[in-house]
Formats: sequence, structure tokens, C-alpha cells
Amino acid sequence: MKLIQLPTQAFEQRLLEEMNENPALETGKEEEYEKDEFENEDYDDYDDSESIDADDINIDEYLSDDDTPDYKTQANNYSDDDESRESPLAAPISFHQDLINQLNTFILDDHEREIAEFLVGSIDDMGYIRRSIPDIVDDMAFTQAIYTDEYMVERMLQVIHQLEPSGVGARDLQECLLLQLKHKTPTDSVELAAEIIETQFDAFTKKHYDKLIQKFNISNEQLKKAIYEIEKLNPKPGGGFTGNNKITENVVPDFAIRIIDNELELTLNGRNAPSLHVSKDYQEMMQTYKDSRDKSNSQKEAVQFIKQKLDSAKWFIDAIKQRQETLFVTMNAIMHYQEEYFLDGDETKLKPMILKDIADVVGLDISTVSRVANSKYVETPYGTKLIKEFFSEAMKNDQGEDVSTLEIKKILQNIIEEEDKRKPLPDDQLAELLKEKGYPIARRTIAKYREQLDIPVARMRKKI
Repeated sequence: MKLIQLPTQAFEQRLLEEMNENPALETGKEEEYEKDEFENEDYDDYDDSESIDADDINIDEYLSDDDTPDYKTQANNYSDDDESRESPLAAPISFHQDLINQLNTFILDDHEREIAEFLVGSIDDMGYIRRSIPDIVDDMAFTQAIYTDEYMVERMLQVIHQLEPSGVGARDLQECLLLQLKHKTPTDSVELAAEIIETQFDAFTKKHYDKLIQKFNISNEQLKKAIYEIEKLNPKPGGGFTGNNKITENVVPDFAIRIIDNELELTLNGRNAPSLHVSKDYQEMMQTYKDSRDKSNSQKEAVQFIKQKLDSAKWFIDAIKQRQETLFVTMNAIMHYQEEYFLDGDETKLKPMILKDIADVVGLDISTVSRVANSKYVETPYGTKLIKEFFSEAMKNDQGEDVSTLEIKKILQNIIEEEDKRKPLPDDQLAELLKEKGYPIARRTIAKYREQLDIPVARMRKKI
């Protein structure tokens, strides 16, 4: 169960850990070896009170003379990714180190530099200083024995505000936007934008455009240009730093679905099917023990250790085989259940599907299907998707037919995208439009779906 829930990259890490812990387990193709006369002997559990004889251990329960394990020969168990490819990564410079490097270009005395570097260390990953100046003064005194006052910290903060990306070191969104506007080449639109942010920030965030036009005695076009300048700004100046310490982990699809001659073909990422076998050295040690006339206690202890490692290796290989089969049959059932969608990519064709639907098809427990769906990705002709996104509850349309909530959300999203942004539709009007399309949905349900789609309320969608 633990192996099943692991996505491809985590599974590879788990495999590496198992190999480090069990020297009897090796990857790669197994070398040919000669079978001997004890290969078909019965295997019995070891008892400390009895002497161990090689005849008690059937090594062939753990070894295979085939170059390729049988689960590698399963249909559709290979993919184009069967060969491991690694991309070299450049050693990154952290966001904060980049700021320190810029700070070194300023002429500062030792005391000023200590304060400035402390301020850089107080900047979060989004580029903000969230703490008040008095708190920073106290922190420097108590933690760094740097004694200063608020005036000096404010002075050094002005230095920080000259660093790139512009807006870094701001204490709130308003200051962040204002700093970026002041770094821009002055134009009428930029100056108006700065004045709006500085004096009418609340009205701007609430999109009270009529109030802004009246306040500044400007035309609709002038306001539109000023807002365009604001929309180009970055509200998180530290968030997009390409050299940040945080290395984004690429999503590795666990499955791939392709359309061949109008038929769906499913493949499992080949990185999930490593070639594993028992170490040849362990075979030789068992043979040496068998050939030995006088078997010492130390030899008996050694062969017990070997036997335990063989057991563990055999169990792990069997567990991987079960994992492969479970992943494949589960995803295959999902693919055929949502065949209409996978053939043309129209999200409105996604059928209502819950975990129990797939569990009934494949004959597995619901928890097992959940483990497969929650952490795995599938590459489709329409992009790489998280499998759990294909699951949804059912709702009734006006014809009494079951429709997927995913279908309703897609239609809702399309309606909002096509609305007049000068007069965005409130939730009650959205509910009416959906009802006209055959989906009788309550206003509160519209609000819930809109929030799940990360779509703001009508007032916040308004544009000039």
C-alpha cells in the first residue's frame, strides 16, 4: 500500500533506499549462471536451535535465470521514458544572496552595512519586510548586539528600496506598487497611477472607478491607461526570482495516454519498472556454504543473514510487481470510464465518477484507488493532469440526467470568460444563465464553484 501511493520520483527514491539497506538487491540485467542440483529443494524457515543446511534454502525462490523479470514483459509496461534522462542543474544563487551582492555596490560604513544586511535577512520569499521598524530595532539589539534607532533603520530601508527587483523590501502591497512606479520612467499615466496608489489605494482595490474619475477629474481613457500601468507591476517581487534556493520539482507523469487510430493507448512510465535481481555474490556465498564440510557457528550466522536478505529482496520485487499491476489496471479503468473526454479533450464530456465506481470495476478497495488517484499524474494529448481531477460528484440537470460537477464548473467558467467585463455578472445572474442552459444550480452553489475555480466576485472582475 505504501509503494502504491508513491508517484514516480518518490518511488525511485524509495527503491534507492531499499537497495542501500539490502545488499542482496541489485538493479540491471542479471548475469547468466549455472543451475545446480539444489535449485529445486524445498525451503523451510530457519530455527536457531537447529543447524542450517544449504538444502534448507531454495535460492531459486528468490532468483530468476531470466534476464528480464516477468513483470517487465507485461503489455504496455514500457514508455518512451524508459531510459532515465537527467538534466544538469546550475548551482543557484539565492534571492537573499543576490540582494547582498547588490548591496555591496553601495558605499556604506560598517554599522550601516550591518543594519542593511539585517534588513535583507528580514525580507521574506515574496520580497516583503513584514515586521515593524520598532520590532526590527529590538531584534537587532537582542539577537545581534547591533544597537541603533528607528531613524537609522529607515535610512537603510531607503537603500534596500533601491535594489532590484524594484518593490523589494516593501512593508505592504501599497508601498510595493508605489516603489515600482517610482522606478519607472515618468509619464502622465505613470504619475497618475502613482497618485492613485498613494492617495486612493482603497478605492482602487475596490474598483470604484467612477469615484477615481471624479476625484482626479480625468477621462475614462486616462484612467484606463493608469490602471494598465498598475496591472503591469509585480505584487510579489521576490516570488519570481529565477535563482531562488527553492528548486521547482518537475512533474513526472506516471502514465501516458495516446490516441492511435482513434483508440486510446495507455502506458506506464518505464521508470516504475526497474530490472531487479539478487546479487550474484550472494549466490556464490550460499554455494560456498553448501560445499563446506565443516560448518562453523559464524558461517551459520552468516547464512541466516543471507537468507533474511533474500527474503527481503524477494518480497520487495513481488511488491513492485503488485504495484505495477495495480497502477495499470486502475488507470486503465479510469481511462475507459472517461473515454469520451480522452478522445477529444472536451471537459464538458467528463462523466460523474467517484472512487467507488472505479473500485467496483477493478475489484479493489476504495482506499487503494484513492492512493493511485491522489498522487499520480497522467500525460494526455491535452496536457499533464492530476488523476484525482477526473473524479467528481454527480448533479441532476433539468432532464433528470446525471452530469458531472466538473462539467458545470467548465460551463460556469466559459460564461464568466465571455461576460462584459464592464458589467460583470453577479452570482444570482450566473445562476439564472446556468438554469437557462439546463443546470438548475443555487446561487450559493455558484459562489462555491466560483471560489473553487479561483474566480473573484463580480466587482473585482470589473474592467474599464
